[in-house]
Amino acid sequence: KMAGSSTPWIGSAYLFLQSTCKTIVLPSLYESSQKKPSVFKALKLALADSTGSVNGVDMLKVHCSHPHLIVQLKFCKQENCRRFLQSYREGALQESLQNHLQLSLAMTTVPLEMELKAGNEHLDNMLKDEDRCLECIYREKPDRLRDEEITELEECLKSLIVHQSINNNMAVKDCMSLNSPSLPYPSQGSSLSPQVTFIFQGEEFANRTLTPDDHQKFAKLVSKKWKQVGRSLQKNCRALRDPVIDNLALEYDREGLYEQAYQLLLRFIQSEGKKATIARLIAALEENGLISLAEELLGLHSNEDCS
Repeated sequence: KMAGSSTPWIGSAYLFLQSTCKTIVLPSLYESSQKKPSVFKALKLALADSTGSVNGVDMLKVHCSHPHLIVQLKFCKQENCRRFLQSYREGALQESLQNHLQLSLAMTTVPLEMELKAGNEHLDNMLKDEDRCLECIYREKPDRLRDEEITELEECLKSLIVHQSINNNMAVKDCMSLNSPSLPYPSQGSSLSPQVTFIFQGEEFANRTLTPDDHQKFAKLVSKKWKQVGRSLQKNCRALRDPVIDNLALEYDREGLYEQAYQLLLRFIQSEGKKATIARLIAALEENGLISLAEELLGLHSNEDCS
């Protein structure tokens, strides 16, 4: 079986990137000491978007092979790889990377072509067969450790996020309760939002807007504590100010706890839009001792964790 119970699920693939604009040569930008951190940041954020976690996929090395920029990827956990493939197949990864490159490099547009390979297999030809793609990636075990240059760029990016947080007059851990535009698109003309990542249980996660899956899981698992979570969220959300929460309890009393919790989060999402982020919900759960639910939303309850 692909995901054995004793050994972690690990696989590798190569992402080939090429700009379709003749004036934008990605390998040249990456080879430039000034532009390299910006290109790396865009890659890191787009990959985090694709898996929903900063640690969902690891970059081992970035190769410059004109006209391509080739990123060697390492996946731990089949679920992360599956999310990545879905994002790649649906064009979400491409759109996210184009937007992040545009922001990082301060360009009007960065049109891209992408190709995904595992060994000799061209995965673009079999994207509809997700299990086959997973098998190909799983067969290709990473042949190297992470390149030293990637480690340096990671540290550079982390310190950049910390400095941006401090410049905005807040401690890093307060980033999670920020009421500012969320990943992936900060407002035009602004510097990258410090809400790119947030810290939970000492680990760094990519921030993102809440998804329908988050919404369902929250409603299903929060149980009687939905009101307390609502009161934590109401501090930065006008739509949940008193007596809204009590009214929801009465209005959906017959439907039960699931519907009450569902309607609470629906109000939050509808009123906050892109600012309805996973970081804000996790902070509210943490405040009320709902650590297990927070871990569930962040995908930490999988049995396929890397050891």
